[in-house]
Amino acid sequence: MASFFDEIARNRLKSIILMMLFSLFFFAIIYLVVWLLGGGLFGLIIGSIIIAAYALFSYFYGASTVLKLSRAKPASQKDYPVLYEIVGGLAAAGQIKMPKIYVIDTKDPNAFATGRNKNNASIAVTTGLLSMMNRQELEGVLSHEISHIYNNDIQFMMLAIVFGGVIGIIAAFFRYSFFFGGIGGNRSNGGLVLIVELVLALLAPLVAMLLRLAISRRREYMADANGARMTRDPASLASALNKIKDFTQNPQKVAAAKQSGNYANPVTTYLYFSNPINMQSVTNLFSTHPPIDERIKRLQNMH
Repeated sequence: MASFFDEIARNRLKSIILMMLFSLFFFAIIYLVVWLLGGGLFGLIIGSIIIAAYALFSYFYGASTVLKLSRAKPASQKDYPVLYEIVGGLAAAGQIKMPKIYVIDTKDPNAFATGRNKNNASIAVTTGLLSMMNRQELEGVLSHEISHIYNNDIQFMMLAIVFGGVIGIIAAFFRYSFFFGGIGGNRSNGGLVLIVELVLALLAPLVAMLLRLAISRRREYMADANGARMTRDPASLASALNKIKDFTQNPQKVAAAKQSGNYANPVTTYLYFSNPINMQSVTNLFSTHPPIDERIKRLQNMH
């Protein structure tokens, strides 16, 4: 059996390696774009300034945008005393500032954490989660979300999203350029330039997505392990995952939840405790979250 600390250390190392690969890939793409456009050092500086501005905007306004997209409403302590009590206790245990608490009105059981940093974080839970879980299970789910804040995952994944967004914009630019005869910058090696443009247009977004998804899955495993460490009760977190699994495998319950409207989209999916769009992915390679069965198995083997 693996200890909490072994599981946390293993997934932290893997996620850091993946983020380093993502960063190297990102800067390689930027270098290739500058080379294609013939911009030289000046082009690299201008491009870096634009990307930095985009990253700053995402950093300061990303969390509020996610909350609005998710239809999250502020939760009052008067209406949700148990929720406030649990979050407050876990925040104190994790030595972080009490996050702002939001509620999303949907029967789908889920939750997520977002924010700029440990001192400016928010947690959102659905009414479906609150009605489905007992206190210990709810504490398990919330310990997972507090762990995302404690582990700086909210910054980690925001950075991955920014990188992925920039690569997506670059790829779209090069795809559209083919309709107008390609990019007219560096043409000394026409065949090589065409190959590079094709790679940027078609393969770069795919590679970026796979790296981002792999990072997301590593951080989910680590949040499970750290949440279980905080509560010393991995069984309750595993039980919560089992309940969510049963819910997603019940077509009637899923249909009833969808009638209240979509609260998640492909941009925000990676944030949630469980995948709110496609719980059972065709292949783990393209899943934002690890398989629920694997998460449950790891929690059951922890001590």
